[in-house]
Amino acid sequence: MRIGEVIRTYRKQKNMTQEEMAGRLGVTAPAVNKWEMGNSMPDIMLLAPIARLLGITTDELLSFREELTQEEINEFIREIDRCFKTESFDHVFERVKKRLEEYPSCHELMWQAATVLQAGRAADGSEADEKYDDYISSCFSRALESRKESVRVCAADSLFSFWMRKGQYEKAEACLAYMSDQNPEKKRKQAEVFGKTGRTEEAARICEQLLFSVHGSISLVIHTMYTLAAGEGDWERARMLCGKQAEAARLFDMGRYHEVCQYLRLAEDRKDETAVAEIIKELRECVETICDYRRSPLYSHMTFKEISGEFMEELKKNLQV
Repeated sequence: MRIGEVIRTYRKQKNMTQEEMAGRLGVTAPAVNKWEMGNSMPDIMLLAPIARLLGITTDELLSFREELTQEEINEFIREIDRCFKTESFDHVFERVKKRLEEYPSCHELMWQAATVLQAGRAADGSEADEKYDDYISSCFSRALESRKESVRVCAADSLFSFWMRKGQYEKAEACLAYMSDQNPEKKRKQAEVFGKTGRTEEAARICEQLLFSVHGSISLVIHTMYTLAAGEGDWERARMLCGKQAEAARLFDMGRYHEVCQYLRLAEDRKDETAVAEIIKELRECVETICDYRRSPLYSHMTFKEISGEFMEELKKNLQV
């Protein structure tokens, strides 16, 4: 790790601004900023004062290793798991803290170790002891600086859960900024925050939107599986998948039309004219149920677009044998 990154990591850990650090060292704030940005190096005479100010040794300041391999991280986490079986939480905590001090920029280690500590607290009965809160939450927060999106998202998820348990809902909600808007978990967690802060209507609407989209995703996946089976001429499997489509439509209150229409493609692909005619007849009879989901209690907080009469007439017209 570059010396500037070491300085930045430990300065932030001590909640010290660049201006405060500069004042303590007798330099300017822009000088500290240049160190941290890697644009310049501290004068050699300042190395010892910087190390003392940050609470580390000059060796640590100058010769930190930046990362561990994935296997090294995994092995340390396994080691910590084993330690929890024979050592007190305090001893394990100190062991983890020491390792993280050796690798202050290994954000994946930081996130995983903090996660294990948090789980260990719950198992040990130490979760109510707030003396560990600042350190564990700071580890999650520092992991948010990772270059790896996967680590940032995992750290945000862990920090979200941490603050939710503490009833710090505003801080929990801020963690969602690190998650993609396309991530369903972000929306579900947003609903969780809304539910805890009295915004129940908004929470219910988000959950219903997620549920509705889940059906769409399931339907698309099964449709793809059906296409593969039909392409191989495996009609028994294809029929089974049509049945699963129908079950999903029934489970999610899509309406009878959606339950029946799954079998139309099967009949067409098999060139079964009798079955095609029977299914089209049934679809024509239940065409009014195509929007039954609009009346389902599952989606009572959602607003759907109105279906025009022209659309329904066109659909009926197309359902001709």
